[in-house]
Amino acid sequence: MSNLVEVNEKNFKSEVLEAEGPVLVDFGAVWCGPCKMLDPLVEEMAEDWGESVKVVKLDIDNNVNVAMSFQVMSVPTLMLFKDGEPVERMTGFKPKNKILEKLNPHL
Repeated sequence: MSNLVEVNEKNFKSEVLEAEGPVLVDFGAVWCGPCKMLDPLVEEMAEDWGESVKVVKLDIDNNVNVAMSFQVMSVPTLMLFKDGEPVERMTGFKPKNKILEKLNPHL
């Protein structure tokens, strides 16, 4: 199981939209194979970033309204939020270097 903070419909606003600094949200589901492959990479990035980037997970099956409001149609989807706004989005499994390539310009 992940060491990342699990967000849900009740705390998404406070944990992500109102957070100071960048927040990476890992939208996934327990039944999703590519999500399981991505989990260790996301945890590794969270460790590498330390306090500079908040990294959280959201289960789309338990939080349908949040997933729908950000048009998350497939998982895994990584979304980077800054100042409450999504600034980058990636869907599907990608290697760590490709993820960092897309995220680093925003960090």
